[in-house]
Amino acid sequence: MDEIRKLERCVQDIRHTDPREDKKRIEETKGGLLADSYRWVLDNATFQQWQQDQHGRLLWVKGDPGKGKTMLLCGIIDELHSLLPRTALLAYFFCQATDLRINSATAVLRGLLYMLVKQQPSLVLHVRKKYDHAGKTMFEDANAWVALTEIFVDVLQDPQLSTTYLVIDALDECVTDLPKLLRFVAKQSSVSSRVKWLVSSRNWPDVEEQLERAGHRVRLSLELNAKSVAAAVDIFIQQKVDQLAQEKQYKAEVRSSVLQYLTSNANGTFLWVALVCQDLTATPKWNVLKKLALFPPGLDSLYRRMMQQISESDGAEICQQVLAATAILYRPVTILELTALVESLEDFVEDLESMRGIIGLCGSFLTLREDTVYFVHQSAKEFIFTNASHEVFPHGIEAAHQAIFSRSLAILSRTLHRDMYYLEALGTPIDNVQPPEPDPLGASRYPCAYWIDHLYYSKPMSQANGFSDLQIAGVVEEFIREKYLYWLEGLSLCKCVEKGVVSIARLWSLVQMWDRDGLTQLVQDARRFVMYHKGAIESYPLQIYASALLFSPTNSLIRRLFQHEEPEGITIVPSMSSSWSACLQTLEGHSNIVRSVSFSHDSTRLVSASHDSTVKMWDTKSGASLQSLEGHSDYVNSVAFSHDSTRLASASNDGTVRVWDASTKACLQTLDGHSDSVNSVAFSHDSTRLVSASHDKTIKIWDASSRTSVSNRTYLRTYVGAESPIREARGCSYVRS
Repeated sequence: MDEIRKLERCVQDIRHTDPREDKKRIEETKGGLLADSYRWVLDNATFQQWQQDQHGRLLWVKGDPGKGKTMLLCGIIDELHSLLPRTALLAYFFCQATDLRINSATAVLRGLLYMLVKQQPSLVLHVRKKYDHAGKTMFEDANAWVALTEIFVDVLQDPQLSTTYLVIDALDECVTDLPKLLRFVAKQSSVSSRVKWLVSSRNWPDVEEQLERAGHRVRLSLELNAKSVAAAVDIFIQQKVDQLAQEKQYKAEVRSSVLQYLTSNANGTFLWVALVCQDLTATPKWNVLKKLALFPPGLDSLYRRMMQQISESDGAEICQQVLAATAILYRPVTILELTALVESLEDFVEDLESMRGIIGLCGSFLTLREDTVYFVHQSAKEFIFTNASHEVFPHGIEAAHQAIFSRSLAILSRTLHRDMYYLEALGTPIDNVQPPEPDPLGASRYPCAYWIDHLYYSKPMSQANGFSDLQIAGVVEEFIREKYLYWLEGLSLCKCVEKGVVSIARLWSLVQMWDRDGLTQLVQDARRFVMYHKGAIESYPLQIYASALLFSPTNSLIRRLFQHEEPEGITIVPSMSSSWSACLQTLEGHSNIVRSVSFSHDSTRLVSASHDSTVKMWDTKSGASLQSLEGHSDYVNSVAFSHDSTRLASASNDGTVRVWDASTKACLQTLDGHSDSVNSVAFSHDSTRLVSASHDKTIKIWDASSRTSVSNRTYLRTYVGAESPIREARGCSYVRS
């Protein structure tokens, strides 16, 4: 029973979202799935080639915005469900750029993995290998992508894996780490004939470039199948018009006019039809024909018309401010968060129903799901920046960032204080913390994570909008002096301390440009404080007021400012130095001796080699572990970055040198010409050659230009330390040192 509970807990922790529920929600949001609007693809030669040919392992469905790619994949999924044998596996995932839960590469793999283990429970054993040691955090921390890719590869190579179909919709809406996801799909789709991949995206060159590297691939372009798509749109129009006619009680001639207009102007675009019908739903039937003529063909033209309607409405100003804020926010926000962030919405803090009405006025661009505000489609957000920027941002995008920054700091200054969740016990672990109801941080979660980002992109040095850098510097200094520790507590409770570390580094780079020495020193001290105590703060929120203060230097500005928060009753305090040591960060993660370290040449990453047989890569800003490279069978003695920072090399006691891709962690080359342990390795300045030194008394120079995933044993030259005659053999020169 204990083992069963562990398995169930593991599966529950994999689940970040259930793609089956996302599929149902998407279909309901778009008005339901019409079989006749997608069945054309089942007879398409390209689709049949992918489905029936064992060599057709990757199908890429591509098309412009609004062409119905998502609903097409929903239909294909339903057909596969009915056609595949019961032993086959089918997993899918729907990316949406406007939904933080489902817009990252890790979310994609997590969703697919959840569906696979639900269908074939034995696959969870591959997850348990890592999960039993790390728990749920392995799916959420900085190493999540590394852990998930390793697990996923093991799953796909499982000899008991049934025939498997993997479907990913809207790759272009994977906001975080899309290049990693594309490389992973391209590589893995070429590995096993038992696994077929189906993906969709817009016609993006970057997507095409990566997927072109996949073997056994086929493409299905919706633009090249325009007749089939247009016929499907006509069916969709028929269904939407019938629904409108029934709900609004149209007369026959009105119904006919609506049907004809939509059919003539849809131009094979589902989204255009859906937006027009949404507007007609709120239009009285006596005004339908007059209103109908105002909808121009084409998505951009329709968005322009919708924007004009907003501009002419009584709520024009407030709608534009809502659109401006929503467009520049870094994630979808709740109504409560939006109300706090937009000054003109202050009067609606206790009137969420009116807020829903305001979002409704922006209905052509925004939608509400469970009281969270989203764009109706990524193309709507893009239209605002490319075609309506002067209307939505009358004072410029920087001014909009300035407004969000100012509101964020006002919210935080008003709401942050010690022990916001009433934990009381200083040792309460974050995993045991449950937000009270109502959540004191309900309106502060977004400002906590992103106030510095909005300050940075408001470009304060420009002195635009009447704010000088000195005025802003004064506001920032006051906040740090009065609220810094409470902000760190908020970050811990929101589980985004790592984001805070990166943000405070960004703030430090900004304040150095201001002529304000006191603020520069304060932010530098604040940065050292959070970097030094990051581990304790993110695991135990209230340790900010205990160990973090007590174990900071006596002259730390933050310690002195918040001395009144130190725990009472402690008679013996640790003896601390007066100032911060030279140590900026302590990076922990290796399980044995660390033998070598190297910075990337852009200084953003650090790589380390250890006797635990692994190489680890670290983010130098946050101190987060980014990747763990496994493959050596003995101690790793040396590691080096190439000068272009795209590759790294490691030398091991197993007698080999390995060359790795610094982005994907894939091993590109294994160089095994030494007869004893390899102690040192370095790249040439042009990154085309690699040199290694070994216990076998030789130095070898290797060709490092190859980027293919093959074992490469060709070396250019060997220098022998002992007395030896000059020999030429197999393209290798042996020379006295």
